[in-house]
Amino acid sequence: MSERIFRASQNPTIQAANTSVLEGLGQLASYFGFSKVMGQLYGALLLSPDPLSLDDLMAQLGISKASVSTNLRTLEHMGIVREVWVKDDRRKYYRAESDFWRILTNVLSSRELRDVNQALSVLQKNAAMLETALPTMTDEERALAEFYRSRLAQLHDFFGLARLLLTTIIEQAQQQPDVSEIHRVDFE
Repeated sequence: MSERIFRASQNPTIQAANTSVLEGLGQLASYFGFSKVMGQLYGALLLSPDPLSLDDLMAQLGISKASVSTNLRTLEHMGIVREVWVKDDRRKYYRAESDFWRILTNVLSSRELRDVNQALSVLQKNAAMLETALPTMTDEERALAEFYRSRLAQLHDFFGLARLLLTTIIEQAQQQPDVSEIHRVDFE
């Protein structure tokens, strides 16, 4: 681990802030359906002024190299962390994406929007299946099928609105300036 980071982590206030943020990001990741380790890895990288290697992350978080590697690959695939080159060192190093709008865009477009589109597809397929089968149904079955179609239409409208909201958020996030180099210290 970098000597500079090691020295800073000996300060009890900095260590307490680090531990609290890593735990919080782990819980937040878990809340949104990601692994707790993913949140902690992102936090460790975000709070590090220097890129960190797999070994650094393993030591800092007390988790296996396999877990670090697997979760970093997922974070990298999502565009939340990136591999960086460190001169005169053959190990893999990583740095956190600090542009939160870019992270939001990546996550929403790669996971949430995909899931909403899949839900819309399933709803449309089932509505069409019910429509096709209506002529062969009894009156009682037709009444239930119409009830299903009504509920499916409500769900379709809801997921259509969700897709519109997600698309709007993604478009707005893509128009935001790159703030990754701005350091804000005052918490008003």
